[in-house]
Amino acid sequence: TDRKKLHTAPVRQIFRLRPFHVLVATGGGYAGYRKYEDYKLEELEKRGIEVPVKLASEWEVALYKSVPTRLLSRAWGRLNQVELPTWLRKPVYSLYIWTFGVNMKEAAVEDLHHYRNLSEFFRRKLKPQARPVCCLHSVISPSDGKILNFGQVKNCEVEQVKGVTYSLESFLGPRISTEELRFQQAPSGNSFQQQLVSKEGNELYHCVIYLAPGDYHCFHSPTDWRVSHRRHFPGSLMSVNPGVARWIKELFCHNERVVLTGDWKHGFFSLTAVGATNVGSIRIYFDQDLHTNSPSYSKGSYNDFSFISNNNKEGIPMRKGEHLGEFNLGSTIVLIFEAPKDFNFHLKAGQKIRFGEALGSL
Repeated sequence: TDRKKLHTAPVRQIFRLRPFHVLVATGGGYAGYRKYEDYKLEELEKRGIEVPVKLASEWEVALYKSVPTRLLSRAWGRLNQVELPTWLRKPVYSLYIWTFGVNMKEAAVEDLHHYRNLSEFFRRKLKPQARPVCCLHSVISPSDGKILNFGQVKNCEVEQVKGVTYSLESFLGPRISTEELRFQQAPSGNSFQQQLVSKEGNELYHCVIYLAPGDYHCFHSPTDWRVSHRRHFPGSLMSVNPGVARWIKELFCHNERVVLTGDWKHGFFSLTAVGATNVGSIRIYFDQDLHTNSPSYSKGSYNDFSFISNNNKEGIPMRKGEHLGEFNLGSTIVLIFEAPKDFNFHLKAGQKIRFGEALGSL
């Protein structure tokens, strides 16, 4: 009679799973499986074996999107800003350096104790002489990274990797008002691609650069141009590594991105910073109103901001090599621009490139 009563909950109540938990667990497990598949594909590529394109189905994309990557990216961002004890900084940063092959000899500050948190380490600046800017070519690489694809834009489709495309109009969004651009655009009856080409005899070109976690995370102006407009697309934050880019069609159209549009001496020019998992934060130095990876957003929405005003009719002038913005960790830069037909890229698909090296010239 003196024994205490043991209160137990029904077994079914203990093991009751909410739909959200099932979705997260399933989506996370599937994302891990995809990572393993990507690793196998990379190993085959290193051996020179051509891998056939196998696109994800709608349910696979939906399952991947069920993973709360935006929430995880915000949590990762907050974790990165936590100040580390001085004694812990070198072991943590050394592990990262070893894992991703970071060359700290290029850093402006090589002393690991200088970086108070992971965020400062990711956004480290380089020594001025570490990345000389090529003066002989009209377009340089805006960042360190790997060339995924480049060439002419055809039939309003752009290749994110070989054999996998996305819609040019979906990626850039509706045509920007001609009042914000110096040049006259083509009549509205033409295709979206033709509307971007302002000068007769010109073509539209593109180049995709993937920034790995170990790369320098700032990006710079690829040429002398004028930025007149910014368009921000909130969206998913799926991985943009080459394996996923080969698997999900229109991956760059699904993900959050910031499109900077303007003109250079040959006409239309745009640079797009594409977000990815753990890279919800995209910063443009001259745009203080930009806030990426907000907790809530409307699917398919975007917001515009014009740098053309009554007081500033020229927009934002950028010089080749000038600091433009930064990512947290790594992501993708997409250049889409107009140039004469004799424009040539000095690249090979899959090659590593560094900020300041030549992309192409006339």
